[in-house]
Amino acid sequence: MSDLKEKVEVAGATVDFYKYKDGDFEIYEFDTSRCGPPEPMVNAMAGLKLIDAPNKKLVMINHKKPMGLLDKIGENYNINDRALEDGRVALEFTYKEGESNKANLDDASCSG
Repeated sequence: MSDLKEKVEVAGATVDFYKYKDGDFEIYEFDTSRCGPPEPMVNAMAGLKLIDAPNKKLVMINHKKPMGLLDKIGENYNINDRALEDGRVALEFTYKEGESNKANLDDASCSG
């Protein structure tokens, strides 16, 4: 993984996003672990718009697994989650061929 994280502007985001390389992957990362609803959903939907190819990933750091978000877009992305040592969770979203382009990323309403 590259140590060079570059801050990037993401339309509609309310937190900072960073971009870096990990092998062949271009990774976008943001942290909403100190945010309340609807900010995690709003930022995830904004970030997912960047994941338009198999070589891109979105990493979301949150205080818990965002079930409302996962219910909304879970079928459209490959999603891996892991617990962090400090109790937060990291979710990694990757492009799912034939499905990611079907996600409704303009609906950032939160129900979970």
